[in-house]
Amino acid sequence: MRNAVMRRAVLTALLSLAAASTARATDLTVGPGARFATITAALAAAQPGDRVLVRAGTYREATLVVRTPRLTVQGDGWPVLDGQGAREVLVIAADDVTVRGLVLTNTGVSSLEDRAGIRARDARNCVIERNRLRDNLWGIYLQRATDCIVRDNDIVAHGAKQTESGNGIHLWYSSGARVERNHIRGHRDGIYFEFSTLGVTRDNVSEQSQRYGMHFMFSDSCRYERNIFRDNNSGVAVMYSRGVVIHDNRFERSWGSAAYGLLLKDIMGGEISDNVFSRNSTGLFVEGSSRLDVRGNEFTQNGWAAKVLADADQNRFTANRFAGNAFDVTTNSSSANSTFDGNWWDEYKGYDLNRDGVGDVAFHPVRLFALVVEQHPAALLLLRSPLVSILDAAERVLPVLTPEALVDKHPLMRPPR
Repeated sequence: MRNAVMRRAVLTALLSLAAASTARATDLTVGPGARFATITAALAAAQPGDRVLVRAGTYREATLVVRTPRLTVQGDGWPVLDGQGAREVLVIAADDVTVRGLVLTNTGVSSLEDRAGIRARDARNCVIERNRLRDNLWGIYLQRATDCIVRDNDIVAHGAKQTESGNGIHLWYSSGARVERNHIRGHRDGIYFEFSTLGVTRDNVSEQSQRYGMHFMFSDSCRYERNIFRDNNSGVAVMYSRGVVIHDNRFERSWGSAAYGLLLKDIMGGEISDNVFSRNSTGLFVEGSSRLDVRGNEFTQNGWAAKVLADADQNRFTANRFAGNAFDVTTNSSSANSTFDGNWWDEYKGYDLNRDGVGDVAFHPVRLFALVVEQHPAALLLLRSPLVSILDAAERVLPVLTPEALVDKHPLMRPPR
């Protein structure tokens, strides 16, 4: 009985403290005719739980640093915070800070500083949402930030070359981040994860990047869902990570000799499922990766749908759809350690006598000419020649060079759902 009374007393005290804190929360308004003429002055006067409300206008101040926890910095009418080509714009250096409704622009280019429109540094539980970032060296930069949310931001840059451009959303040693519903265009890499585990990236559009639409390295146990990556110079690169889930994304229109819809390098264990790879030079490139479950994906109108190198082992391709590709599968070796089973191929000419939906004859997805091109790229000029058709037909009748391991023994007669 006594313990119950004590618990009620503690709970009552905590609720009273929370109510008192809420009652003290104040709006500190910045702008012409307002209490504060500068954002810097409002930040200096702010207390935990307050809101700094910035009215419409253009503000050219020294780099703004938020040091007060549980503070909200909010724009009213899309105020512009201008770095004047000389400085970082806003830094979050406290926990539980929210920044929304601002236009942050013009950090300028520097080879010595990673200037960002918004940087969260050694902070927890920050929320960066509904902002517009324009022509910054780096857009949003999380630096040793934990459990932060970056969502609904519009991030645009117009850098002329990679050496003069940073990344749209950059995470460095920042675990537990949620990157959601952002639109990124024109940066070096649209979204970049490095040493950032347990992150979730979903419903973003990343396009026209000078290098990768998304690039992450040494970032284990992350999920990437329902994103659109299109018209990026080199596609998407996922490297040196474990336990990655890449589900229901679109990888579109990455063209070039070193361009991929999705490049997987040294990935150990993971799921690549229900994605669309469309109109890329290479849809999926797998190198040095193992124990991947590649299933339910659609590969359409790519140059090479899937390149699976000899050092990629124990990967399993099932229930995928291959249609309209110049080459469905290719490899750099006559041996292979990944398997294809139960996929649908538009080039399959087999039959199904027992009508169980599975072809009675195995399908060899690796064309002989694909192996020739792998060794002699210039031979690609002969792709539409009658000689190539004769070579492929002869190899189908009597396979002697294409890898026996890369054979689908149970090809589907109809495309999977």
